[in-house]
Amino acid sequence: MMFLNRLEKRLKEELPGVTAQMRMAPKNRPFPEIPEKPILAAVVILLYQQNGIWYTVFIKRNNYQGPHSGQISLPGGRMEVYDPSLQEAAIREAVEELGIARIRTSIIEKLTPLHIPASNYLVHPFAGFYEGTPVWQPDSAEVRYVIEASLSQLLDPANVKSGIIHSGDRSWYAPYYDINGEKIWGATAMIISEFLEVVRSVEFSEQ
Repeated sequence: MMFLNRLEKRLKEELPGVTAQMRMAPKNRPFPEIPEKPILAAVVILLYQQNGIWYTVFIKRNNYQGPHSGQISLPGGRMEVYDPSLQEAAIREAVEELGIARIRTSIIEKLTPLHIPASNYLVHPFAGFYEGTPVWQPDSAEVRYVIEASLSQLLDPANVKSGIIHSGDRSWYAPYYDINGEKIWGATAMIISEFLEVVRSVEFSEQ
């Protein structure tokens, strides 16, 4: 687990921040001032190994009445009054959405928060770790399906593309990660962009 040790150490240092997030921001994305009382939310970039290869996981959300209907996102959601911390909110949401074991799920460190104007969510991302190979049992009420992506796929420049993305009644020209035909864009891609910059800085390896 040398990679995880290097990653944790690097995440405790100064983060790449907004500069790294902006590399995957949609064109003409608004960046208004964060309101005094945004809705707090937390997501987790959940790392795990499968056949010696490092992966993370995304979810395709069900359609519903809301700004993030049908989108691909990281496991997570809004912080509830009973959550003792944002970190615990991230774990709770991941466990609920993915149907994984809480005892095997842990947080490594935090990344840079990102405000989403469309929903007024202030999203706090965390890097996390799942011990063992997960067996997904996604919550069908929230999750249409699970998308697994190796870190090597995400790090490959050939998988970073751009084009027109349709979301609800709007269209955006945006960069995205093309993972097996799935387009990971918007706030999720911006969060991943910062994470991958950190990964590159610790000389990623499968060990």
